[in-house]
Amino acid sequence: MTSSSPADPAVCLNSVAAAQPWRMWAAAWIVTAVFILSNASTPLYVRWQAEIGFSSATLTIIFSAYILGLLLTLLLAGQLSDRFGRRPVLLPGLAVAIVACLLFAGAHSVAMLVMARFLSGIAVGVAVSAGMAAVVDLGGAERRRQAALLASVAMVVGAGLGPLLAGGLALLLPRPVMPIFAIELAILASAMLIASLLPLKPGAKTGAGFRLALPAVPRLNRVHIVSGMAVFGPGITATSFVLSLGPSLLSRLLDVTNPLIAGGMACAMFLAATCVQFLFRGCSVRTILLAGAAATVLSMTGIAVAVATSSVILLIVASLLAGSGQGLGQLGGLTLIGLLVPGDRRAEANAVLNIGGYTPAGLMPIATGFVIDRAGLLVGATGFAAALALAAILGGLAVSKAAADRS
Repeated sequence: MTSSSPADPAVCLNSVAAAQPWRMWAAAWIVTAVFILSNASTPLYVRWQAEIGFSSATLTIIFSAYILGLLLTLLLAGQLSDRFGRRPVLLPGLAVAIVACLLFAGAHSVAMLVMARFLSGIAVGVAVSAGMAAVVDLGGAERRRQAALLASVAMVVGAGLGPLLAGGLALLLPRPVMPIFAIELAILASAMLIASLLPLKPGAKTGAGFRLALPAVPRLNRVHIVSGMAVFGPGITATSFVLSLGPSLLSRLLDVTNPLIAGGMACAMFLAATCVQFLFRGCSVRTILLAGAAATVLSMTGIAVAVATSSVILLIVASLLAGSGQGLGQLGGLTLIGLLVPGDRRAEANAVLNIGGYTPAGLMPIATGFVIDRAGLLVGATGFAAALALAAILGGLAVSKAAADRS
């Protein structure tokens, strides 16, 4: 291993971060700002569904356009960020988020909603790869666990604030769409300014032979990423189900149409994801991941029982457990990356973790939406819950096996 010179930008960056840890908090705001956009539309889908007219299957396709944009971006953003630096990836990603925000503000067709969701997925792909890596970079070597926690919390706080903001304004204002996305536009502008000013990690000093390939991680770290995926994947799929079909469940099954309740349920889900990460932050990664798998299993049990009994209380409890499962899986995976993956592969490792998580999160809710339209709400939601509970159980077993193999 070669030693770094005092003028090495990476060394200078870490020394500055050690002296001024507030910079990792500023980087976390970039992640939060993008995730506020990602879920701000959640309480508005029932309104758009009534005004434009589309089915549950179409609703899940709109939601999953976001997943498609995110996955396509994750194939590129991590590698580009590690090679060329965080800023050249973050600034275009934030510009795309601003375009998505404007499309949401003026949406009057399914096509506009699909495009807005697709572009917001691109922005989120940038945030979870380059943005979260930037938070860990600015935390420095001595704050890796703290920075991983902050990056994870920044995501779930933003994901929760978006629907709360939208739900509250939708309740108070007769025409809330423009004010909601005007506020989000100001938030994204502040994130753009921060990304322009922070001393972000520069590109790698490698030769000109760089070529894009499928995202990968060093061989020694593969078992760590798979362990994180095994729990994060079912967890974020559970929260994706609540976000995409939760408002429809409330309105069609439980006759609850108040947008603040739909937004509040989503916000509470991500608040639970935030709180549970602080509760478990001192635990071993194995404990964090196993607890995340258990929370997802309990969440899916609650979803099935809530649909069968038309219980809004059980649906809310299930959503809180879903948030806990995602939060713990996310924290465990990001902690493994922050502690064990080299800095010049960190954004790519974040991308791999999120590809493994968001792929089922995009596919399963779409399938469930079609089943609900054809076979009914009870069959679709119960089938989804059973399949995801099984996946979470298998994820917990995989974590246990990986821990046993290392011991």
